[in-house]
Amino acid sequence: MGFFDKLFSSFEDQVNEALNEINSKNLGVRNLDAKIDDKVVTLTGNAPDMKVKAKVMELFNEMVETDNTLNLLEIPKPDPKPAPKPEPEPAIAIADQPTERLYEVVSGDTLGGIAKQFYGNAGKYMKIFDANRDILDDPNLIKVGQKLRIPE
Repeated sequence: MGFFDKLFSSFEDQVNEALNEINSKNLGVRNLDAKIDDKVVTLTGNAPDMKVKAKVMELFNEMVETDNTLNLLEIPKPDPKPAPKPEPEPAIAIADQPTERLYEVVSGDTLGGIAKQFYGNAGKYMKIFDANRDILDDPNLIKVGQKLRIPE
């Protein structure tokens, strides 16, 4: 189209020619369209990223003189990042050895109360007593500050 043709072509024709020219550049834009309201143009469609969206606007404004151009090209939302994989817990037990925790006796503790805390059952107090026979002689006599092994 020559210079004089552009001067006399309708605004709508200029917009359509600009859209065709932009589409011919293979920028990855899909469904590029324009809504015209007087000399205000709203561009719609889908652009692969912000760089292409901005390029479409730049090219369009070079080809068509408008009162205002609105760029409503949509960009796909990025895929959510996968949640980080949790670190594996370090193995405490050596094969064929039960794992143990340590518990320091505080005022008011009983083996039954400690068993309830760790096993959910006060009746399992003998499990703790048996694991600590080297420092305990009686399951009813524990002392504040003692460090008791709590087997799994």
